[in-house]
Order: sequence, then structure tokens, then C-alpha cells
Amino acid sequence: MITKSIKHFLIAGSVCCGCAAALTSCSSMLETDSELVEYEKDNTLNHPTDTVYSVLGIINTMQRIADRTVLLGEMRGDLVTTTNEASADLKRLAAFDFSQANKYNKVSDYYAVINNCNYFLAHADTAMVRHEHKIFLTEYAAVKAFRAWTYLQLVLAYGSVPLVTQPVMTEQQAREAMLQPRQDIKTVCDYFIADLTPYAYTDEPNFSGGAYSFLPMRALLGDLCLWAERYTEAARWYNDFLNDKKKPIPMQQNIAKWQSASSFNVRPYTGYSSAFLGGTNDEALSFIAMELIVFNGTVSELPNIFNSTSENNYFFQATPSKTMFQLSASQDYCIENKSVTPADTIYVPKVGLLNDNCRGDLRLFANYALTSLGQQDPYSENSSQRQTINKYLTKNVTTYRSTMVYLRYAEALNRAGYPQSAMCILKYGLCPDNVKLYVDTVEQKKAGGLIDFDFNVFTSATALGVHSRGSGDSFANKRYVLPQPDTQLATRQDTVDYQIPLVEDMIIDEMALEGAFEGNRYYDLMRVALRRGDNAYLADPISKRNGEVDAALRSKLMDKANWYLPLP
Repeated sequence: MITKSIKHFLIAGSVCCGCAAALTSCSSMLETDSELVEYEKDNTLNHPTDTVYSVLGIINTMQRIADRTVLLGEMRGDLVTTTNEASADLKRLAAFDFSQANKYNKVSDYYAVINNCNYFLAHADTAMVRHEHKIFLTEYAAVKAFRAWTYLQLVLAYGSVPLVTQPVMTEQQAREAMLQPRQDIKTVCDYFIADLTPYAYTDEPNFSGGAYSFLPMRALLGDLCLWAERYTEAARWYNDFLNDKKKPIPMQQNIAKWQSASSFNVRPYTGYSSAFLGGTNDEALSFIAMELIVFNGTVSELPNIFNSTSENNYFFQATPSKTMFQLSASQDYCIENKSVTPADTIYVPKVGLLNDNCRGDLRLFANYALTSLGQQDPYSENSSQRQTINKYLTKNVTTYRSTMVYLRYAEALNRAGYPQSAMCILKYGLCPDNVKLYVDTVEQKKAGGLIDFDFNVFTSATALGVHSRGSGDSFANKRYVLPQPDTQLATRQDTVDYQIPLVEDMIIDEMALEGAFEGNRYYDLMRVALRRGDNAYLADPISKRNGEVDAALRSKLMDKANWYLPLP
């Protein structure tokens, strides 16, 4: 068994990556009996048709892990809870119970992507030149990004994994791969930072209609550096990506807001884009395109898990937790009152509203709705409730969107020692004018190019703090400020050290308000818990997601070994 291809459409089998004691599972994980493949020896990818169909084949295998990236990151967090109608696998996933087989624990799907990538990278003819241009370089770089992103998802899910970077085509190779030492998150990230850096500025492949299918390389490098705790490098990659001279990415202006200060007892005006996850505007930077029918490939389960549809008889399986409602309601929505001099701030009341979800931040209201049909035939096979989470009205699964990149940029800046700059992203919007106003000269000088932006594109007129996307005029919010110690500390650095964890808490809350239901939450909590060496940072909120502490779940999560899926 050397090569697996059909008409140059690369569909390589999965590499086995179980523990050494599970050698008997190797053949099934390799999937060598697929009827979709034929075997050719020394098949080099040296024709444009070869590389195009091979890359499409890799994207096709990524569909198999797309839903899982969301569910593993969301169902195990504190913002979502399962309903009575949820599948047994989904309930056990949320409960961190892997005593039985679970369809969401299938490591071979990740290694199917990885082995496809390894095969492509080993066989693509990157030396071929046409008109002084390496014609396969863009595809080569894109596949390297696919592999790195898949490995990041894999190691986040499993904690430590064998790092296999060569194609596995035989049973013996699979056995050897299984026996490799498992590498942890930092080691995996360090490897792929070095692997991707030479290709950071390579253009994306020019596939018709396929721009969103390719991962933003520099944003991915920022993520890898963030997990590797290389914060200055992470901030540099994020800044370089957002401030790209050819394609800058200013903060999106889509917001959920009240029409005016006199309209609090009526439905809010919402200009917030609820379709950003479908790639219909610039919010979505990349996504995995799923199929409409099973015949063509993998159809996403997410719309039927999060929404009431005719396919699930309107019984949704996941719903916002009490923690999500409480976090949203605890925010202060404010409006700058310019009718007085100097301008004052009006805070929206949290009582007397037509919908409780309008309290505080409006992003939950903009994305979530639950209605009841009232009386219904008790023998009806349909649910009497209808839930809609707008983020899953699309068939695509987003991998990157711009606002979440800004928040990770803020996290990196803060941990690199620049809490004022991070707070500027949250409250005002980072642009040259706001840097001058809200970041002191000491931090400006120290941060240097990490907070430089093109003043022609990033202006105070268009700047928007991320918090303003749901909580009104955050720039005028006197309750949403950079934390300060009660008394002056001995040195400036002492003050910075005091601020960093508190600003980090604000960023993590903002990530929840902005990115709820998207699959980030569990990993955001895990990243900070690992960074601080504080298991309770993850265990406490998750064990309280339903309002009261689940003591058994908290005890389980205080042991870091239970944070990860078990390898089969």
C-alpha cells in the first residue's frame, strides 16, 4: 500500500494514533479497505489538476471534524447546557463522561486530515516553475496551514498526541507512529510555528469561489503563539494580519443596539449581523463549507443541535445556560447623552423591559430567541417550543472571524505586558488616534510596532470597541474601565502586574459575550487555567453552568487529566 488516489482526488486513509496497547485497532483506523481509493506507486503531484483535486480532497476530509471543533469547545464549557432531548453522546460529552464509546471521540478523523496533508506535502512538486513563479507554492502553504490547524484542534481535544509529519501508508508505519512519544500543546505549537513561518506571506490559492476555504496564515500563527505562551510574537502576528497593507481588517461596525434613550420599553433596534458565520460578509475570514445533502459529503448537525427545525421535530438539543443569561444581563448598556454639556452617560435600566434577554448586553438577544406555541396536542410528535440561534442558520462552520481575532490580539497584548492597549481594543477601538489618547507614552514606546496601524484606514471616526457591539457606547461607560489598585503601588510594573489578570478576566468575559455558541469557550477557559496554573479557573464556572455547583463535576475538573478526551 503506497498511494491512495482516484483520478488525482487524494483521499488518504487515517493514520493510527492509539496507545501502544491498542495495536489491534490499527487496521480499522487506517481505513485501508475503502472502495474510493486505488493504489499507485510513487505518484508525484506535478500537474495543476493533481494539486487542485488533492486540496479539495483535504477540505472534504476536514468536514468530518468541523462540527466537532464547535461541540468539543462549547458543550464542555459553561455557556451552553444540554436539553432532555439531547443525544446520549452529547449529554456524556457535556458531563465529561467517557466511560462509554462516544461518536465525538474519534481521533482517526483528525489523522485522516493530517495524513492527507502529509501525503500532499511529501509528493507535491514545489520546485516546478512557470514564468519564474513556483506554481504549486500557494497550495503547498495552504495545506501546511490545514495540517497545523488540525493538529491544534487535535492536541486541544486530547492534551498530548503523537506528532506524525510523514505520510503513513502501511501497517508497520502506523505501529511505529503509535509508539512515538506524545507531544503536549506547547510542543505541538512550537513545531508548527517554525513550520508555518516561512510561508506566512504566501498568497492563498486562486480557486474560483474558494477564498473562504483557506485559513488566514498569520492569524493561525497568532493562535499557535498564544497557546505556546509566546505573547509578544502572537501580538505581532495578529497585528500584522489585521493591519495588512493590501487587505486591512478594521473592526466590523455590526452592532446590536437600542434605537434611542427613550425606547427601552420596546423591542431593540438590532443592526447586528446574525449571518456572519456564513461567510456572507467580512466577519467570516474562513470556514469549512459543509454539504447540503449527505450524498455529496458531510452535512453539519449543528443547525439541528442548536435550532428547532422540521428535521428534529423542533426539539433542539443545546440551549444557553444560566451562566450565559447571567453574564449577558450583568453588563451595563450605556448611551452617551450629548444633549447636556459636558456629555453624560445614560445607563439602560434592567427592569420593565419586554424581554429579559434585553437586559445588559444585546448580543444574546440578537442571536437567540425562544418562543412557545402555547396549547398543543399532547400527543403531537413536535415540540411546543421553538429555539433559534442565528449563528447556526448556515451550513458552514466558521474557523476564523475578525472580531474574535481582535479579542485574541487583545489577550496577547495584555499578557505581553500592555494592558492599556488591550483595554483600548475592548473599550475604544485600536487606532492611532485612540492609542495617543488612551495608552500612556511609556506603554506606547515599549509596545512599538505591536500597536501600530495605518492611520488612513484605522481612524477614530470608524473605531469601535468590541464591547460596543452589544453594550452601547462603551467609550462613555464609566463602569467599564481599566482596573486600578486602591492605593498607589511601589512601581509602575507592580501596577501593570496587578492589571494584567483583571484585564484578562474582562477579555475572557468579552470572548463569551461575542463568541458564545461558536466553540471557543471551553478552550478559552482552559488556556487561562493552564497559564495561571489554576484548575479552578476552568472547574468553577463549568460546574456552575446550571446555576448551582455540581460538586461531582467540579471535583472531576479539578484534575487536569479529565480535561481531555481519552485516546482510544
